[in-house]
Amino acid sequence: MRLAVISDVHGNAPALDAVLEHVVGQRVDAIVCLGDHVSGPIDPAGAAERLMGLGATAISGNHDRWTVDLGTRRAGAVDRFARSRLSPAQFDWLAGLPPTARVGDEVFVCHGTPDDDEMPWLDNFYDGRTTTLPSEEEVARHAEGIDCAVILCGHTHIARTLRLSDGRLIANPGSVGMQLVRGSPDAHYGIVEKGRRGWQTALIAVPYDTEAAARLAEANGFPGWGDSIRHGWAGPESLG
Repeated sequence: MRLAVISDVHGNAPALDAVLEHVVGQRVDAIVCLGDHVSGPIDPAGAAERLMGLGATAISGNHDRWTVDLGTRRAGAVDRFARSRLSPAQFDWLAGLPPTARVGDEVFVCHGTPDDDEMPWLDNFYDGRTTTLPSEEEVARHAEGIDCAVILCGHTHIARTLRLSDGRLIANPGSVGMQLVRGSPDAHYGIVEKGRRGWQTALIAVPYDTEAAARLAEANGFPGWGDSIRHGWAGPESLG
């Protein structure tokens, strides 16, 4: 089995287009989408349209919940913007996504951790220019009861893959549509594949027209997203 793993598009349809074009050459068996699909100031409806047409296994992220229910305490301006751009069919698709899913018998997918779509897992969120790597004990605690060889998560926008001592693979493909802090503005996604020696991961960064995407964000009233999209060096405070 060979899967393309997409997460955290955040409404960035140009970045998603670049990833999907690259996926065509990867000869995958299926695509998995890990949430936070539309909440962003670039093209939420375009991103939803493309994702709905994939026939992919897709789950909900925290921003998807907030976009569906703007009364949620954490919902912000970018969630309200995304909600205003979605068609009724796109909104219904987003509202109907489950929080977790399985792909076959060996792959479990979630957004944050299996129990909490707002909880970072393989890396904690940024503190200035640093992130904190949790211990194996902390990572393994969230994986208790998951009897799959592969666990896929997103949410932190940091691409990383690891193995627990029991051999289970956990991978975060990074973010398609929003890069922060690390200076890699390309669109990120992953490939996980079961080969002769077991499951393996490839973390991929695909260049796209970040200038055009940044200008769309700025034209839609979110100037702080511009430099983040163009260069990938800005911190999360730039998105306010």
